Amino acid sequence: MMKLSELQLKEIIVVEDGKRLGHIFDLELDVNNGKILSLIIMGKKAGLFGKIDEITIRWEQIVTIGSDVILVRRSENSPQLYLQKEVKY
Repeated sequence: MMKLSELQLKEIIVVEDGKRLGHIFDLELDVNNGKILSLIIMGKKAGLFGKIDEITIRWEQIVTIGSDVILVRRSENSPQLYLQKEVKY
């Protein structure tokens, strides 16, 4: 069994492109069955006063939980696993 505090130390990485998403901020639980439904990750905020985005990763998207990382894959149903914002200079 693993504690939430242990999960929060692990970095989330996308298998397809190696993008680092961050660390777990919260979990979505099914209280009736006692199962984890999804991981919630706080994204980076845009600018000084930008809004912080939440990234939700469903449990089915997790490939493996290693000693220091959690590997996830993009789902066919939701190709936008993380928000991609264009930065214009």
